[in-house]
Amino acid sequence: MSSKLRNELLPVAALLSVTASWGASFVLMKDAIERQPVPDFLFTRFALAAVVMILVRPRVLLDITPRVLWTGSIAGAVLGVGFMTQTIGLQLSTAAITGFLTGLYVILTPLIAWIFLRQRLSPQVLIGAVLALGSLAVLSITDIGFSEGSFWVIACAVLFAVHIVALGVWSPGSSAYTLTVVQILMVTFITGVWTLADGDGYVAPPDEGVWTAVIITAVFATAAGFLLQTWAQARMDTGRVAILLTTEVLWAGILAVGVGQEPLTIRLVIGGAIMFAAMLIIEWPTKKTPEHPLVHLE
Repeated sequence: MSSKLRNELLPVAALLSVTASWGASFVLMKDAIERQPVPDFLFTRFALAAVVMILVRPRVLLDITPRVLWTGSIAGAVLGVGFMTQTIGLQLSTAAITGFLTGLYVILTPLIAWIFLRQRLSPQVLIGAVLALGSLAVLSITDIGFSEGSFWVIACAVLFAVHIVALGVWSPGSSAYTLTVVQILMVTFITGVWTLADGDGYVAPPDEGVWTAVIITAVFATAAGFLLQTWAQARMDTGRVAILLTTEVLWAGILAVGVGQEPLTIRLVIGGAIMFAAMLIIEWPTKKTPEHPLVHLE
């Protein structure tokens, strides 16, 4: 394998591993959030992720430059509020509608990048985005309905799209590790405020099962996941990133079937096939491959 091909495939593999960990986190969280409130679970998850990353590399706190502090705080705030709006929407709507509407970021991301950054909308990305959205519809929608919760979830989709675009702008030339730590610290702060604002105070994980879910999602889905996303986004355009991130829903379905939470359905097979087609289209070699500045992990 040539070094050029390897450099093109590594970010794709990194993002697919991220979405696999996020899909697994849905399976793990399904039971955990029934025994611990969602805001408290998210706060514990992000706080633990921040602690782990700082313990692994303590000097990261000394590497936080004014630029990284500013950009990472904004990206983290957008991400944290996105989690909040998604959770509120889920409480007011169905899980199926929430999953589909959240996936609207696959269309919103290239549109936002085009409107505000004048990034070219390639035919491959546009076709891939439409197919990915169609796959999400097949995988997620089991009923039709539009409620107050839908508006919250659409706001979440906008925020997630803005977060992807922001990382696409700010990741190149920055330390992926440091930028990730700042983002996670900001989300920890936001979810901590959210936890205390409900008037019931902080509710710790009540048992070993919830702690297991917290630890796994904190280390793999949060610390490693957002680190790899930040790293990969310096090497890929935002439209491709958004499409690859939608595979989170597919991974969640596959893993749920694997552990016996859900049956294998024709919807999962068809939705997965459409998603695979979308990835083939966006990753199909072209004569001209855009160059992206590299971000370093140190």
